[in-house]
Amino acid sequence: MNSEQTQVAIIGGGPSGLLLGQLLHTVGIDNIVVERQTKAHVLGRIRAGVLERGLISLLEQAAVAERAHAEGDPHDGVVLGFNNQHTRISFSDHIDKPVVVYGQTEVTRDLYEARDKCQGRTHFSVEDVIIKGLDSDRPELTFSINGAEHLIACDYVAGCDGFHGVSRHTIPADIRQEYEKVYPFGWLGILSETPPIHDELIYANSDNGFALCSMRNSNLSRYYVQCSTDDNTEQWSDDRFWHQLQQSVPQDFLCNLQTGPSIEKSIAPLRSFVCEPMQWQRLFLCGDAAHIVPPTGAKGLNTAASDVHYLFNALKDFYQSNNTTSLDHYSQHALARVWKAERFSWWMTQLLHQFPEHTTFDKRMQHAEFELLQTQVEAQANLAVNYVGLPY
Repeated sequence: MNSEQTQVAIIGGGPSGLLLGQLLHTVGIDNIVVERQTKAHVLGRIRAGVLERGLISLLEQAAVAERAHAEGDPHDGVVLGFNNQHTRISFSDHIDKPVVVYGQTEVTRDLYEARDKCQGRTHFSVEDVIIKGLDSDRPELTFSINGAEHLIACDYVAGCDGFHGVSRHTIPADIRQEYEKVYPFGWLGILSETPPIHDELIYANSDNGFALCSMRNSNLSRYYVQCSTDDNTEQWSDDRFWHQLQQSVPQDFLCNLQTGPSIEKSIAPLRSFVCEPMQWQRLFLCGDAAHIVPPTGAKGLNTAASDVHYLFNALKDFYQSNNTTSLDHYSQHALARVWKAERFSWWMTQLLHQFPEHTTFDKRMQHAEFELLQTQVEAQANLAVNYVGLPY
């Protein structure tokens, strides 16, 4: 059996695991990352890319923000549509920071390049990960790679391995409390080599359902429409998609819409999910391993980053000052912010989607909420502060 020693073993080589590893490296804390997929597979995932001010600060702290600053697109507002009405929410009117549109894939690429440069240890294509000895002062990970058995002994384990990973399920079922809401629709998304319809994101609710107009760069657009949970991509030709989008976005923007063949098409289900606690003995959960948000409001990666912030600082306090106070309270601190992000994502989802069970009263309530955002500075400020990101 191949054996290694480290201070922090990180399960999951996505952006949250990599960001934690890079931050730990900056203060001399040794870590090893294990990832069940290949590096190429991780870098091939298409994900949203709206980065909060807190995540940008963490990338700067990890010395991996150079390309995000050079190529990212700062956004100082967002457009909300309701049938053919629309209103812009200005961030600068209420808060001093924009969000930055920069693909999650690019964040992951930057983090892998930094990890390679500092010769961080990373194992890919791992199978059968088991976490042992969490009640001791030297936990162990065991796993296999191409049939060869491996063992990592460590001080702490960071579970950054997503909703389906092993980390959360290692916490005994009688200790875990899980909260979940599954939404009765999904998002059908396409990527097209066309200019964006607008220079800011457009979130729209219409009688035809939700739509989102987003972008990756000046000639790469990302669009979404609401679809049934029973749909598959084969049912959605490009022509059908573009027709649905045109029926869902306020007409004032349609003159700028350029259609074209999709280069990627996928359907994402929507759910809200939280696991409590986010730590057990020497295991700490980060990101999707502990919580899921619907993509409305762009909080998934950003909420994972806030977990990384709390865990990194807690580990730094321990290794630099032998202080375990922040480690002991990691779950409490992380969950306080997680639930606020869950609330905002749930609220945005309620506002912007057509629910099968909605009555005429429910639809009037959506319209009243939209009118409040059109006319009340306080409502606009609340959306802006939450969208740009609450402080850590």
